[in-house]
Amino acid sequence: MNNIKNLLFDLGGVIIDINRDRCVAAYTRAGMRDAEDMLGVYKQSGIFLLLEEGKVTPEEFRAEMRKHFDCPVSDDTIDDCFFQFLLGIPVERLRALERLANQYHIYLLSNTNTIMFNSVIREFFRADGHDLEYYAEDMVLSYEAHCCKPDQRIFQMCIDKFGIRPEETLFFDDGQANCDAAQLLGFRTHCVKPGTEFYDYFK
Repeated sequence: MNNIKNLLFDLGGVIIDINRDRCVAAYTRAGMRDAEDMLGVYKQSGIFLLLEEGKVTPEEFRAEMRKHFDCPVSDDTIDDCFFQFLLGIPVERLRALERLANQYHIYLLSNTNTIMFNSVIREFFRADGHDLEYYAEDMVLSYEAHCCKPDQRIFQMCIDKFGIRPEETLFFDDGQANCDAAQLLGFRTHCVKPGTEFYDYFK
């Protein structure tokens, strides 16, 4: 941790617990024909990617999703199935972020979308009585940046927006491709493997 001043965190798989299979199962039960093919593990594609890149509106996303169902489906059903991807944030992770903020600048970088971010994600962060902004000084979100990790442009946006130096920043992500992309710009990185915690790094 020599010379590290900033910690940059991914959300899903690092701070937020995720379960892709639960989301696929929910969409399949609701009548979606090809949920398994449409939903990626570490990176989305198709209409999900366009939503994460902010290139379609939530309304356009839902309209496209309906084409993949064998029955009529409501906006709420589409959203509720989508939310099954996310499980929540254990309070201990939030408290770890709180402790680390005493030593480092905390920032977030996430491939996410406006449907999830402005509803369940913000609610998850309230699990210990604080809003999301309590835990991070600033954030770059893919749907606002109009590009997704591992595109190096989104890492450059972090450098520019936060005013940070990559070599003084440790990036936590659960996808090796994202860590590799960050390393090319000079970031220090740690890939958070399944069954481990980001705060284990500091023990």
